[in-house]
Amino acid sequence: MNNVAIVLGAGSGSRMKIEKSKLLLEIGGKTVIERSVEAFLDISDIDEIIVTVREQDIEEFSSLIKDERVSFVIGGDTRQKSVKNAVETIDECDLIIIHDGARPLIKAEDIEKTIREAKDYGAAAVGVKVKDTIKVIDCEGFVIDTPDRSTLFSVQTPQVFNFALYKQALLKAEKENMDFTDDCQLIEFIGQKVKMVEGSYSNIKITTQEDIPLAENILKS
Repeated sequence: MNNVAIVLGAGSGSRMKIEKSKLLLEIGGKTVIERSVEAFLDISDIDEIIVTVREQDIEEFSSLIKDERVSFVIGGDTRQKSVKNAVETIDECDLIIIHDGARPLIKAEDIEKTIREAKDYGAAAVGVKVKDTIKVIDCEGFVIDTPDRSTLFSVQTPQVFNFALYKQALLKAEKENMDFTDDCQLIEFIGQKVKMVEGSYSNIKITTQEDIPLAENILKS
């Protein structure tokens, strides 16, 4: 099989309250983007890695990651548009593996498990069971429901899809002017089931300043 990983790195550091990309911050002596990309370089089932990046960051990103299997594409102003820009550079492949560049602690075993499930089901995503009791509220802030926690997962990445299936979903979303913040939503939009793969709570997303020391502590442990 020919499988391509897309690592999303075109986001800004607005919630970090920094001017540069948060993926250029260091964790344990390496930048966030280096750790995220290296996790996929070690997977034998992945043949190519495409990193989406802001135009102002491409020089610095490419100086950090020098591997012949890695290429860079300018991202869009939304997640879906960034993935689309990467997809348009792929002639053909079997699976695409989409991962947030801001999740540098993804484990190889979780990547491999998700790829295996996607081979069987066409779509799979890694996630973790919700630990807290979840409440649904109405527009006035009052609780109206308490879902069964045993059926709830917090979705992470990677999310892995049959390439032809993903392109079909992307085309439908564009035709209907839909823009999703999660790739599973895109696949669900065309009625395709997504297999959930239980992953690791350590696969955190670097979003705020507090996440940096947390990631450092996870690495140390």
